[in-house]
Amino acid sequence: MLNIILKDIPAVRDNLLPLTFTRPVADLRMGILTIRGKWEKMLPGIYSYITPEYLAKKYPVIKRNTDNIIIASHIFPTPGIVEAIKKLQPGEALMCDDETIARRGAIEGKAERTIQVDEISAGVRNLYDLFIHNSVALEFDFTLLTSGRTSQPISPTNTIIGDPSRVFLEEGAVMEGATINTTHGPIYIGRGAEVMEGACVRGPMALCDHSEIKMGAKIYGATTIGPHCKVGGEVANVILIGYSNKAHDGFLGNSVIGEWCNIAAGCVASNLKNDYTEIKLWNYPLRRFLRTGLQFCGLIMGDHSKTGVNTMINTATVFGMGVNIHGAGYPRNFVPSFMEGSTAGLYEVPVSKFLDTARRVMARRNVTLTPVDEEIFHTLYHITDDFK
Repeated sequence: MLNIILKDIPAVRDNLLPLTFTRPVADLRMGILTIRGKWEKMLPGIYSYITPEYLAKKYPVIKRNTDNIIIASHIFPTPGIVEAIKKLQPGEALMCDDETIARRGAIEGKAERTIQVDEISAGVRNLYDLFIHNSVALEFDFTLLTSGRTSQPISPTNTIIGDPSRVFLEEGAVMEGATINTTHGPIYIGRGAEVMEGACVRGPMALCDHSEIKMGAKIYGATTIGPHCKVGGEVANVILIGYSNKAHDGFLGNSVIGEWCNIAAGCVASNLKNDYTEIKLWNYPLRRFLRTGLQFCGLIMGDHSKTGVNTMINTATVFGMGVNIHGAGYPRNFVPSFMEGSTAGLYEVPVSKFLDTARRVMARRNVTLTPVDEEIFHTLYHITDDFK
């Protein structure tokens, strides 16, 4: 069996902060699956990561002396790229223009021969790539996961607009009294997930395993609701990576939300500037706001961050990890990690308080904060100072 290592490219990984503070790049979710999940479906093998040292205990690398396939972790698999990787011989590397997609050999080795592919290597290089390309990723993953399989029966209490074959319910999924529109893309409902009555869902959309869409919710594509999430209110072109909630009324659009986050009732996040001008977004490695070429961008929220009831979030806002924002008014467009407060002022949260809250939040989903997790957070508490 192939030994496949997904390698974080430092420059790309830093561009994807704060979401990559707590995970390898390949554990980012886009479409239905994570990047790793896509590779595992298309190129079976033993998978591990090359990622920063402080994450290595949780995500250890599995290596063979001379025969590993090392893949850039931000690249998406396509049939053409996968076939080219299968044909690689030891010492060979697969290139797209000047970018190395994959290499076969020892981890510390170098390519003796390069092979160019004409196919443009799709992937995620900027935070906003996640929601911009989510529609294509949802279509890709829907086909990848459902081809040759039969959906669970769709209850007649639902109203289906478009092709019913573009709706797929996994085992244990529940959907009653919802309005489902597939004319713009497929709709995937994962194992044990529920779409409650009165919800309006327009594809492409994925509701992953054991997640919920609440009563009367309005979900526009292209949206991914990761596993163990609860979503209500109005959501458009949003990715929730997993274990996060936006369970109540309020608007969220063109956004990416990490794990263990909570967006409280009535929270509204703007995704369009009043003057319709180009959006600038905080960039961690350069420590400044960069032009994006976008007109729409909402909230980028790192893991374990939260908003209070009726909070207002400005267009193109980035919250680091462990952020807690509450009170009236708009907070800054960039809030560093482990900060709490409002427009009246922000203060640093002690790491002990952060860990206590994280334990309580995770315990509600029967997940334990492990000693390895605690060690990672202690490390992040100090290294994130470099990104404030």
